[in-house]
Amino acid sequence: MAGHSKWANIQHRKGRQDAKRGKVFTRLIKEITVAARMGGGNPNDNPRLRLAIDKGKAENMPGDNIDRAIKRGTGELEGVTYEEARYEGYGVGGATVMVDCLTDNKVRTVADVRHAFSKHGGNMGTDGCVAYQFKHCGQLVFAPGTSEDKVMEAAIDAGAEDVISNDDGSIEVITAPHDFPVVKDALEKAGLKAEIAEVIYKPTMETELTGDDAVKMQKLLDALESLDDVQEVFTSAVLED
Repeated sequence: MAGHSKWANIQHRKGRQDAKRGKVFTRLIKEITVAARMGGGNPNDNPRLRLAIDKGKAENMPGDNIDRAIKRGTGELEGVTYEEARYEGYGVGGATVMVDCLTDNKVRTVADVRHAFSKHGGNMGTDGCVAYQFKHCGQLVFAPGTSEDKVMEAAIDAGAEDVISNDDGSIEVITAPHDFPVVKDALEKAGLKAEIAEVIYKPTMETELTGDDAVKMQKLLDALESLDDVQEVFTSAVLED
């Protein structure tokens, strides 16, 4: 894409996430538990659970932790009941933000999210105020230098919606959410390992921020991501150094 490096921005985001490893297990356990409660404990019949388990294994989460989380979700073990909650709003420069949470206390969570927005120059909005500007999809991102033809052939054959070649050489594969596991498996069987592979809310338009605006926006995103009840933060902001 013109104006910024997609690959550099993705690596920057991934690096910041890696620095917060202490919270990863907690978030994944919540996600596994909720996925099992909503769709059953068999990952072969529950794509959301399968994706959560795959993420757990990628983070070297012990199998016992995964099994206990599944059993809490299916009711075989007692545990806290988490609810899904989504909050939307605006950050610096009109950049849009969606915050997905799993919580056992929505009153606490909404207060924490609202405080983070207001403290860092953002504005929490009403339900649906920015959601229409995001597309729910699977995203796989391959590093610059990956064979575009090889990715294109494997992805399209497996049912991917789109393959995007960015100006910096990185390649994105976009899928429907329910097709994500099949496309991911097909690409891996073709010897193609994505650097990023997840089901996300992808902004349909991006807001490039530089200088002080980029710094302020990063502080808002960090504040939201640091909240215990927050699972994912999606934004249209693209932050330049």
